[in-house]
Amino acid sequence: MLKEGIGGFCMALADSVPGVSGGTVAFIMGFYDRFIGSIHDLVFGKGEEKKSALGYLAKLGVGWAIGMVLAILALSALFESQIYTVSSLFMGFIAGSIPLIVKEEKDSFREVGKGIWFCLVGITLVAGITWLNGRTGGANMDLSQFSISSGLKLFLIGMIAISAMFLPGISGSTLLLIFGAYIPVISAVRGLMGLDFSYVPCLMFFGFGVLTGAVTIVKGIKICLEKFRPQAVYLILGMMLGSFYAIVQGPTTLEVPQAALNLGNFQILACLAGAALVAGMQLVKEKGEAHGNGI
Repeated sequence: MLKEGIGGFCMALADSVPGVSGGTVAFIMGFYDRFIGSIHDLVFGKGEEKKSALGYLAKLGVGWAIGMVLAILALSALFESQIYTVSSLFMGFIAGSIPLIVKEEKDSFREVGKGIWFCLVGITLVAGITWLNGRTGGANMDLSQFSISSGLKLFLIGMIAISAMFLPGISGSTLLLIFGAYIPVISAVRGLMGLDFSYVPCLMFFGFGVLTGAVTIVKGIKICLEKFRPQAVYLILGMMLGSFYAIVQGPTTLEVPQAALNLGNFQILACLAGAALVAGMQLVKEKGEAHGNGI
């Protein structure tokens, strides 16, 4: 129970910030395959498979819920007041994760011919959406004011964002940042926790999108990772590389837009701290594997 709870807690911290996805944390800590397999079995499995999957995911979910609540209580204010420090930390998360994923998937990355174009697609997709969002004013959504159009938009954003949680690459929060929904969603959840029920309709549509995405995307991810793994991991790498641009533009998505991250406001110590946290998770994984092998 404790091991799964800690894993879920670490996933939530990653999912709550635009940087590394919960899937990346699961991958680094060594329980990604079981995580995806359990979600698949819960949705598509039979009796015993569903029961086993539910038990595992419930343990993981307790830790995830605790981590997410703690993160939400702090993040909206922190993201506004310390944007350049937080953005630099996110940079470190991603920069520290890329070599670990390349190491874990070295066989897939050797198949450059199969994957390089998917890497370029991943970069273009994330950077392109970020660029377009900066010209549509999507960052100024007010989730306390509900409309059908905003509800449908949040439904689609929820579907797309939750898919990133399952991928060891770009995080769901990075996608929220790209679509200009990160601060609005975090602020809405925090407002609801403070019993402001005006946020309920928009959050319901967002939640339905998350549930729909969780049910539909996991099957596709499982198939892609089993049958088209080189293409899938190169696409993930491209999305991670593209998310650097999303994080650089992150300060411009605030309610009061700030200058984009640059060499003048970049925080090197925060970046190194982010990379060190990822390295620490990898160390925990390797020690766990060594202990499991009796070393």
